[in-house]
Amino acid sequence: MNNRTKGYLFGIFGAAAYGLNPLFTLPLYADSVNPLSALLFRYGLAAPLLALLMVARRMSFRIDRHELPALIVLGIMMALSSLTLFVSYTYMDAGIASTLLFVYPILTAVLMKVGYQERMNWKVAVSMLLALAGILLLYYQGKGLHLDATGVLLVFVSALTYAIYLIGVKHSCLVRMPTLKMNFYVLVVSTALFVVCLLFFGPLTLPQHGYLWMDALALALFPTCVSFLFTTLAVHRIGSTETSILGALEPLTAVVIGILVFHEAFTFRNACGIALILLSVCVVVWQGKRLQTPS
Repeated sequence: MNNRTKGYLFGIFGAAAYGLNPLFTLPLYADSVNPLSALLFRYGLAAPLLALLMVARRMSFRIDRHELPALIVLGIMMALSSLTLFVSYTYMDAGIASTLLFVYPILTAVLMKVGYQERMNWKVAVSMLLALAGILLLYYQGKGLHLDATGVLLVFVSALTYAIYLIGVKHSCLVRMPTLKMNFYVLVVSTALFVVCLLFFGPLTLPQHGYLWMDALALALFPTCVSFLFTTLAVHRIGSTETSILGALEPLTAVVIGILVFHEAFTFRNACGIALILLSVCVVVWQGKRLQTPS
């Protein structure tokens, strides 16, 4: 098996792992764990796992003073993106919410045009129209919106803050920091933010059944650590553009999990909407945008 083939396989595994978010999140919700607590478990357990990986790779934990503000901003953006996505699961089907999140490449292209005067060609415009058509198919069923407006707004905020995060990674002083180290400190900052939020907006809710602690650990391990590891390996072998295209498999994983495990509704209209959204993402990344996958 050559190096590029391994890269494609790593990209598929990384995308599929991230798409498992609803599988491990929804059982915690059903056990009365609130979104803030679930995110604290996810980030708070994932950070030590990445720290162990850094130790195994003999990586330094040292950061320069000028890098700290950028890490704090990126940590806040990632925390807001995760929080709004997790809260959206309480308003709409998790598979559809995870799919709608993938308008983030479109938002990234717009922000790059506005903030960095990056050229926006016809392919970007077409991708925006495809995304809009797909979203309308998901929402509209002849008599009004199919999805809760609050849930839609939350997913939009999640996509927007993740787009800002991606731009910050590319256009900040952290561009030369090893990816593993950067993500470790982003997780640390996000964990600290969730702790503060729980202190003010709590309460901290714990799983009532012991076996769900394994679910919380799986949430930290698979959609966070494993996804990050395989995605990074894929980037090293096939580059960020092709890895991002494979990242479009993430919402498909979430949708399949939602249907098979949580018996969520899925119609032909939904399928057409999802196909258009994923096509819009492919149009963006194929025309050369260097977007990274969500960890």
